[in-house]
Amino acid sequence: MSTPQLVVHRDKELMAQAAAARLITKIVDAQSSRGSASIVLTGGRNGNGLLAALATAPARDAVDWSRLDLWWGDERFLPEGDPDRNVTQAREALLDSVPLDPKRVHAMPASGGEFGSDVEAAAEAYAEELARAAEAGAKTPVPSFDVLMLGVGPDTHVASLFPELPAVRETSRTVVGVHGAPKPPPTRVTLTLPAIRAAKEVWLLAAGEDKAEAAAIALSGAGEIQAPAAGAYGRSRTLWLLDQPAASQLPRALYPPATA
Repeated sequence: MSTPQLVVHRDKELMAQAAAARLITKIVDAQSSRGSASIVLTGGRNGNGLLAALATAPARDAVDWSRLDLWWGDERFLPEGDPDRNVTQAREALLDSVPLDPKRVHAMPASGGEFGSDVEAAAEAYAEELARAAEAGAKTPVPSFDVLMLGVGPDTHVASLFPELPAVRETSRTVVGVHGAPKPPPTRVTLTLPAIRAAKEVWLLAAGEDKAEAAAIALSGAGEIQAPAAGAYGRSRTLWLLDQPAASQLPRALYPPATA
């Protein structure tokens, strides 16, 4: 478990731009050392803002997009192409404008396809896909993600792990179906905390006053069942990227002495 590090930016636009630049550096470093990189994307306002900033970043061409594996932390179990699906929004924000290898874009299954309305079968299939990409002997059967990004919800949820619901209590499976999510749509597919914690780095994104209470709760010793964001951490680094409104309720002992 890595101790959370905080970076607070003036506003959400600067946060997105700085996070995009930080992500480019991580990808380029991984590709230089290993030949490829593996990233887990997040949806929502902050995740899509980061991707949009990445699309216009001056250094984006430093990335070898053909040697980048993209995964998702969660997905709305909706039909392929639905505008509310995270992958649809990611394609619009960035993915359709860069030369990715389609075989390395690992979208979560959609409803109405191979698995019909069976979200549990869809979750199991994604878990199997992750396991096939994992290194031999991996403690958790998922790839060794270089960076796994998560948006933080106002209720402290991350991915589709909501407070008190069964998915946040999962300790063995890497991917599960979610039923009855308090945020629509109610049916989703999500990585579990064991899968999230297998990442080298976990970045949690929070911008806006509506995220301030959630950030304060998660960073003040709350339990992961009540505050899932508190249970999201990386093997080598856990990084909270916030804007000033989202950081406004943090205890002063946690607030970084400098802002960017």
